[in-house]
Amino acid sequence: MPEQPPYLAVADRLRQRITSGEWSPGDRLPSRAQIGSEYEVGENVVRRAQELLIAQGLLEGRAGSGTYVAEPRDRLRMVRSWCREQRDGSPFRADMAGLGKRGTWEHRTEAKVPAPAGIAARLGIAEGDLCVRTEYEFLADGKPVQLSTSWEPYDITGGTIVVLPEGGPHAGRGVVQRMAEIGVVITHAVEQPEPRKATDAEATLLGVPRSSLVTHIQRTYMAEDGRPVETADIILPAAHCEIVYEVPIDRV
Repeated sequence: MPEQPPYLAVADRLRQRITSGEWSPGDRLPSRAQIGSEYEVGENVVRRAQELLIAQGLLEGRAGSGTYVAEPRDRLRMVRSWCREQRDGSPFRADMAGLGKRGTWEHRTEAKVPAPAGIAARLGIAEGDLCVRTEYEFLADGKPVQLSTSWEPYDITGGTIVVLPEGGPHAGRGVVQRMAEIGVVITHAVEQPEPRKATDAEATLLGVPRSSLVTHIQRTYMAEDGRPVETADIILPAAHCEIVYEVPIDRV
């Protein structure tokens, strides 16, 4: 068996000191020079070990102050379910209420944005066709837990009362309910989840360390005629959210 890389060995030893209670949440770790001297490794090895534990949520770095043991943060159970999409109002708000938390969100909408190639392919439209793009930051008790960027073809909603997802009488009701108001019946959604590292912008918005693991979900809503009517990129921090899929089963 090949030997473990030095930074992984250091990470394991630091992790053991945290889990054993030698260091408690909020404690400041010794300097990298001190740790390196103790384990007979260079400061770069200690830095990589700490970066790994930061990405895993065990440590947090504070600019100009050092590295600290992170405060525990409950992982949220995020349920992806078509059943929940049928509810009136926001599925996110309902999910957070079920966890005893207050679900809110901030948003920014731009109308008539040309669709980039990848989004156009997912929506079955031509590159450059106009869309309504809405960027969301979802919060649980005021803490960011999810990001989403939604695209809707302007040809479908333009000139209707639901053209702005967060404006008008049906603001915030969710794609399924809003589209139903203009006679567009959504029958199912297609979701493709994949893990990756957060971009710097995503890490800043989610309040997680740079390069933390996130789950990126590409979701597309499909109408009864097979037409895609909305697509979104949903970003959830892996350290703080667990994703559960709830699959309905038709009765025989």
